[in-house]
Amino acid sequence: MLVLLTDVAHDRFWPLVARPGVEPLIMDRGAQLVLADGSRVERERADAEVAWGTSDLFGDGAPLRPFLGMVRRAPSLRWFQSPAAGFDEPFFADLVRRGVLVTNAHVNGIPIAEFVLRAVLDHFQAAHLWRAAESGHQWKLHDYREVAGTTWLVIGLGSIGGGVARRAAAFGARVIGCRRHPRPDDPTDRTVTLDELPEVIGEADVVILCAPATSETRGIVGEEFLRHMKPASLIVNVARGSLVDEDALLRALDRGRPAHAILDVFASEPLPADHPFWDHPAVTVTPHNAAGGTGRYRRQAELFAANLDRYLGGQDLLNDVSQVIRDVAGP
Repeated sequence: MLVLLTDVAHDRFWPLVARPGVEPLIMDRGAQLVLADGSRVERERADAEVAWGTSDLFGDGAPLRPFLGMVRRAPSLRWFQSPAAGFDEPFFADLVRRGVLVTNAHVNGIPIAEFVLRAVLDHFQAAHLWRAAESGHQWKLHDYREVAGTTWLVIGLGSIGGGVARRAAAFGARVIGCRRHPRPDDPTDRTVTLDELPEVIGEADVVILCAPATSETRGIVGEEFLRHMKPASLIVNVARGSLVDEDALLRALDRGRPAHAILDVFASEPLPADHPFWDHPAVTVTPHNAAGGTGRYRRQAELFAANLDRYLGGQDLLNDVSQVIRDVAGP
């Protein structure tokens, strides 16, 4: 059985995932395919049963398009392990319609939650003033806002939102969560449903978007949502750009409600160079990089190894989202 993977994943983690009867089909940065013995394989003759997607595919110069193209066209493919949690792209629905199992990966909750805390602290503490003073060799003091005693609204309480909620609470924040079905063990002081969301927006000093893009969440941050926000509040989007009406957000920022937006995801990516977000004084732009923690690579390998054992043993796979995709995408 051949497993399609990148040369980066092979070189770093193949000893961890190697199993009897399983051979790697390695794609290098030039999109060439080789077997473990170094022999070349033409793409038309490649016969991978499993494809293991890893985060290095999204780095500069990585063979993302050829890799996904092979995944999309491989007639023998039976299972695709995604490196990410989201599965809202049509690519995944196309695979499921072909009968391919799709599993996702909840390995980015740690770095994204850490990113959120750093970004909020950076804004609250006005850290740019220290950096400016340092560059000018100036000894300047300033007061800053504390996280303790603030209220955070975390929309979406999966691995990412849950991680944000626990960390914010550890800093002394009151946390309100929002999810479709609240649970008794939610790491929040209170959890509301989407229908109840308008009741709590006005309580939040910080709003964090961590929910997947669905028919219920697309455009959830629009004119009405923004009107409910506090004037001095902060909104952070580490979910999907489609959750936010970007034109409405720009108008709201111009009015000072919310006071600032930290945006890691956008409706169009890469963000066009002429987009007003780049130069808006109340916007911080990062390039969809909140998940960039290096620990995610090993967590992906450990998940794939566990799922490979299940696949070889005929067991249900961890994080199998095939049916969810099927239900959403339809026939």
